[in-house]
Amino acid sequence: MASKLIAIVAGVGAGTGASVARKFAKKYPVVLLARNPENFEGLANEINKSGGHAIGISADVSDSASVKSALEKVKQEFGQDVGAAAAIFNAAGGFLRKPFLELPEDVFNTSLNVSARGGLNFAQATLPLLLKGVELKSEHPPSLIFTGATASVKANALMASFATGKWALRALSQSLAREFGPQGVHVSHAIIDGVIDIPRTKGWLTELGPEAKLSADGIANDYWWLHTQPVTNFTWEIDLRPAIEKW
Repeated sequence: MASKLIAIVAGVGAGTGASVARKFAKKYPVVLLARNPENFEGLANEINKSGGHAIGISADVSDSASVKSALEKVKQEFGQDVGAAAAIFNAAGGFLRKPFLELPEDVFNTSLNVSARGGLNFAQATLPLLLKGVELKSEHPPSLIFTGATASVKANALMASFATGKWALRALSQSLAREFGPQGVHVSHAIIDGVIDIPRTKGWLTELGPEAKLSADGIANDYWWLHTQPVTNFTWEIDLRPAIEKW
């Protein structure tokens, strides 16, 4: 049965998405979703060369038709009866620090489309597979994990667009946790409260030292911990930050 279970990661890039994919690929075949194939091609090759099984699919999570098409490709690869052990939503958009009266409407819409509508599309596409994972008696409870941010709970000045999308995603995850937890699917939301140490942020916070930024591999380990929690101990929300980060 276990061979029919996969993990799906949406929003794969050089940071958290890649680390999560590597972690889950040690146990499951992984599906890597990103709009730009450059974000998953190298990672898929790396996992496959290391003895794992990974496929990359180009998909726009804000477009329901694109997500549905991606899931059809998943079933073509793994079979119509495939189940999911884990589905991780790591996509985000609309991150622009801008005075509200200067905020472009398209930036605001991008945040809603990627974070809120994207979360909706991803959850509606993957939850049937996660429920199938329950039916297939996954070793660990099938898990739907959403990546949040500081903005999920704290809408700072100049962050109206990003915060609105992230607040909506958090609300979605809470509702899904209450609906699908009793059905055996572990829905979690992770508040990533700080800068993640990824290639794009290498020059950030250097004066504070290497411990000023979150480890992407550390986040992946925490997601795995969430995934392996028994049904008696589901955690809906965790928040992660470097020790020196201001709350």
